[in-house]
Amino acid sequence: MSVSLLELAEKYLEEHPGGVVFSDLWEYITKEAGLTEEEARTKIARFYTNFMLDGRFVTLGENIWELRSRLTFDKVHIDMKDVYNDVETNDDDEEESEEKEYNEAFIDKESSDDEDAEMSEDEDELDKESGENEEDYN
Repeated sequence: MSVSLLELAEKYLEEHPGGVVFSDLWEYITKEAGLTEEEARTKIARFYTNFMLDGRFVTLGENIWELRSRLTFDKVHIDMKDVYNDVETNDDDEEESEEKEYNEAFIDKESSDDEDAEMSEDEDELDKESGENEEDYN
């Protein structure tokens, strides 16, 4: 009977309390499963995805893994308020920056429109003056 790669991972973690680095775990699994280098390369991504999603395993950070059953709730619980606060803070800063950049474009446009309007008024005055001069010649 063949053993799944996840069962091999569970066995290895049971034998190594305190957590293990993923690369050591993967090396053990490939040896125990008798995978060739080519097979190991093609299976690692799928294994890692399944491993991460499996509820029996939990990361301690820095790609160190442990069995969830060995840890208390406070060791593995992530307070989502902290996660969302970080995201909102970053988004707010980014939004403010984008809004400022957007508004600057309009401020620049308004300034150039004002300058164009002033130039147009100057041209109108010149036209009136030259019109008055033309009437003098008539």
